[in-house]
Amino acid sequence: MAQIADFLELVLQLPDVQRTDNDRYSRFEVRSRTFGYLWEPTCTVGLKQTLAEQLALVAERPDVFEVQFTVGGFGWVVVTLERVARDELAELTFEAWRLSAPAGLVDERGDRLPG
Repeated sequence: MAQIADFLELVLQLPDVQRTDNDRYSRFEVRSRTFGYLWEPTCTVGLKQTLAEQLALVAERPDVFEVQFTVGGFGWVVVTLERVARDELAELTFEAWRLSAPAGLVDERGDRLPG
């Protein structure tokens, strides 16, 4: 199962990611567009997803995922790191990044997941 170190290793493999640390959480952005949050005390991350994906994840495994909030056409999910496999976390993190990154950057990266 994944840990905080896994998330940090995965997210920092993606292009143009910037981390901003606050008192209670860290925010992750790509070119000034937020796509993720990390709450170290609870070992959870919040990741941007489509509304359909948000609902599917929460319905399928409510012990791992919970609805964080929705904004426009996107639904954010809270992921309990200790209950998700690293490869699934890589996919979720990549999708969150891809939903926020400019098209040119997404095209440059292609479909290569972080490892």
